[in-house]
Amino acid sequence: MSTYKNILVAVDGSQEAEWALQKAFTIAKNDNATLVLAHVIDTRNYPTIEAYDTTIRDRSETFANDLIKKYKEQAEAAGVTNVVSDIVLGSPKGQISKDLPKKHNIDLIVCGATGLNVVERFLIGSVSESVVRHARCDVMIVRTEEA
Repeated sequence: MSTYKNILVAVDGSQEAEWALQKAFTIAKNDNATLVLAHVIDTRNYPTIEAYDTTIRDRSETFANDLIKKYKEQAEAAGVTNVVSDIVLGSPKGQISKDLPKKHNIDLIVCGATGLNVVERFLIGSVSESVVRHARCDVMIVRTEEA
């Protein structure tokens, strides 16, 4: 089995993302890889929402920063020595499957089978499904917290 050098784990605060994060910690530590913690702030509906609530972008950025900070501390406590964080705006499907892997030279993407957006998954497919279809590197989909 090959070792990985740059591992991307996309987090949204869901339980499934946390399970994926734990798997990514193990792989990054075992391979002495750089772990890229990423959160995508989905801005596709911002123009509509911001017409009613102008603080949504600020709250989204605060949530993202707090989430990434927490996970970075957990990664370091788990023994991962190379941790990079990235918070980006845009479509999670495109960012996780194409843009972030290219930006960070990713050779493994780890993500949960499902995330927070149940309605979108029902209507147009999940982010993890899109990542599996479009990523040009290895992808690990984590379904449960079991090892």
